[in-house]
Amino acid sequence: MASESERHRAATRLTDPKALRALAHPVRLALMGLLRTEGPLTATRAAELTGESSGSTSFHLRQLAKYGLVEEAAGGQGRERPWRSVEMFTDLPKVARDPKVAAASGLLSSVLADYYFEDLSRWLAVRDDEPEDWQRAAHFGDSLVYLTAGELDGLRGRIHELVDAYLDRTADPELRPPGARLVSFLHIAHPRIGAGPGTSGGHRE
Repeated sequence: MASESERHRAATRLTDPKALRALAHPVRLALMGLLRTEGPLTATRAAELTGESSGSTSFHLRQLAKYGLVEEAAGGQGRERPWRSVEMFTDLPKVARDPKVAAASGLLSSVLADYYFEDLSRWLAVRDDEPEDWQRAAHFGDSLVYLTAGELDGLRGRIHELVDAYLDRTADPELRPPGARLVSFLHIAHPRIGAGPGTSGGHRE
């Protein structure tokens, strides 16, 4: 039986094109994020946090449940019944030989990229009003380095190990030290396409 810590690190692997397309929706991505960071939520509470109607959040939660991404938690009825995320992460196909899976995975990745950078833009818009220690601590930049595919894969693993040390805090508020805030840690690395080696690289804040 998996420990609570292992459960909080588990991932739902999506290979069904219908499930991948179902998740490729901004409201559903927002709901998944809320359930994973705030714990079980009713459709009514989710509506308050997202600015959507409770009818909308109820519909989207049912769609997520249809593909095994969320499930009903104990207690409540109708829109007052709580929902919870089945697992902490969603694992997308890295290599898809089926054209339908590849297209659906590409769509979800594109929607996720928009979602990530909308979140980043919100931070940049208010950064100057944030406490100085948080302005200094936040990361924003890039590095251009030459790596083999194996080295890049190894780098990803090392970064995941570093971040993994803090994951239990997401599910257990009692583990969060005073002053801790929910932080979006983006890890994006890919071969450069159609650009010279010196183009816009090496910027750090």
